Amino acid sequence: MEKLQTWLIVILFIATKYLQARTQNLNEQNSQLDPDPEFLGTISNVTFPAGREAILTCSVRNLGKNKVGWLRASDQTVLALQGRVVTHNARISVMHDDMHTWKLKISKLRESDRGCYMCQINTSPMKKQIGCIDVQVPPDIINEESSADMAVQEGEDATLTCKATGNPQPRVTWRREDGEMILLRKSGSRELMRVESFLGSSLKLMRLERRQMGAYLCIASNDVPPAVIAPMVRAPSQLLGTPLGSDVQLECHVEASPSPVSYWLKGARAPTGFASVSNNNLEGGQPGPEMLLDGPKYAITEKRDGYRGVMLLTVRSFSPSDVGTYHCVSTNSLGRAEGTLRLYEIKLHPGIATINDDHLNFIGGLEDSSRNSASITQRISYLICLSAYLCVSSLVRYSQMLSMSSRRLQQR
Repeated sequence: MEKLQTWLIVILFIATKYLQARTQNLNEQNSQLDPDPEFLGTISNVTFPAGREAILTCSVRNLGKNKVGWLRASDQTVLALQGRVVTHNARISVMHDDMHTWKLKISKLRESDRGCYMCQINTSPMKKQIGCIDVQVPPDIINEESSADMAVQEGEDATLTCKATGNPQPRVTWRREDGEMILLRKSGSRELMRVESFLGSSLKLMRLERRQMGAYLCIASNDVPPAVIAPMVRAPSQLLGTPLGSDVQLECHVEASPSPVSYWLKGARAPTGFASVSNNNLEGGQPGPEMLLDGPKYAITEKRDGYRGVMLLTVRSFSPSDVGTYHCVSTNSLGRAEGTLRLYEIKLHPGIATINDDHLNFIGGLEDSSRNSASITQRISYLICLSAYLCVSSLVRYSQMLSMSSRRLQQR
């Protein structure tokens, strides 16, 4: 009888252990069949210029019957649920590339899109991750808060102010249009200090002297390129001379985005359309412009750095037939722009200098200064001149006057 009881106890013990093991295995199997959702890694913060597109990536595994949603973190606005966009913003879309990856895409970024966004799994309790978008904004000068034209007497103070917006906050730099040093006077000092540029939104000129008259540029920059730019072309020197038999280089600066198609023309004024350019194009009995090609006579190169570029044309073995007008043309989907340069012969005589290169470069630069004021760096210029008063006038009017003077010199 005792042996029977002992065997029953052993059998019950073994059965209990078996049931416990069986239950544990079933629990493990159920756990493997329906594990809890979890994130794979974190959402990377991103930074893009305005006008581009931003993508935030959220990776989830073991999602099961749960769903993934995207929300704006600041106000909990639901933007998308699974693969369906629920907001009425056409610039927002979602992409589900594979079973683990969920992407929120915002096209044509605006400054108002700056902020943080939440990837959420509807578990209980809810699981979430946050990623942020920083939107860079190119500099823009606020004309209403910047200096207008002014007039002061010699010996009085003048302050030029330039206010700019952008993200990151733009740097405001002052330079003289003619490339000369800026003359500044420290408070309580009689001596003028010479500086190439001045950093700050306000340029204070104390007890003005005649030496300080000239055009001053306000340049706002934060290294953020505009999303799209219609082509802008500037020729640093528009009137160039060289002796026969030498090589001469023509240069144009281009700003454009998307990347433009650029080319050189020689002859009559460039036509308005790329397709109409032809070596045999005749308009009104006059030969049309000739498109120049890279070869033995011309060396054509172009250097690009982001949205900025430099067009270079080298004319080899300059001859009388090379005298004339040259056009650097740049075009993209947003528009077309051109710069015009005049190339002429310098006649050399022994012991006689007939031309002054510095004077020629000065003429070319002044004729182009009105275009330079439209640079992508958002420049504002002020001209301080001297009559009975030291006065500040508009650079545009000054440039137009100098352009007319330059054309008269060319006609002579």
